[in-house]
Amino acid sequence: MTSADGIRVKICGLTRPEDVAAAAAAGAHYAGLVFYARSPRAVGVDLARDLALAAPVGLAKVALLVDAEDAALDAIVARVPLDMLQLHGHESPERVAEIRARYGLPVMKAVGVARAEDLPQLDAYGRVADQILVDAKAPKDAALPGGNGLAFDWRLIAGRRWPVPWMLAGGLAPQNVAQAVAMTGTRQLDVSSGVETAPGQKSADLIRAFVAAARDLARAPAVPRL
Repeated sequence: MTSADGIRVKICGLTRPEDVAAAAAAGAHYAGLVFYARSPRAVGVDLARDLALAAPVGLAKVALLVDAEDAALDAIVARVPLDMLQLHGHESPERVAEIRARYGLPVMKAVGVARAEDLPQLDAYGRVADQILVDAKAPKDAALPGGNGLAFDWRLIAGRRWPVPWMLAGGLAPQNVAQAVAMTGTRQLDVSSGVETAPGQKSADLIRAFVAAARDLARAPAVPRL
């Protein structure tokens, strides 16, 4: 397995061993496991453990959590071999720091963006998290905090950088990988619904196409500036 040559890809919401295998074979760098009962991509601790154990070396296992309490986190971390925790709820910067210290695992904090007024949160979380996930803010009536297949105006973050690595999410699919990278400069991409045939049903073909798009973009020769 190899990563996407400079642009790292996270396939989130994996629910079957064959999905993990497809992500690894395609060259994804991260495999996301959703621990949020309302999601069609949710997995229990036992299934998550099986999926994590099936992941080959080099494929980082990321647990997606939404406002999880310590008891739930304790049970997950104790049973599932994880490489990172992704916090996708309303966790405060203080809570992010607390979780990071309690479990000794890298923490990625998701921040929803819809308007320029949302951007200061990225700076705040960038001071306490190991990575930040810049995602489309879920609509007020949305059942899920992420994985809704929605994009935000990428011009809002064009040219911006934070003190920690960051990942772009929201509305990504094989056909808009090049546009996303060109507009934002991101070196990491997170996709879930964009590689599915139905909610929670990943497509090996779409996973391959997504990672290939990132790989091809990374390998493209630079265009000389006139």
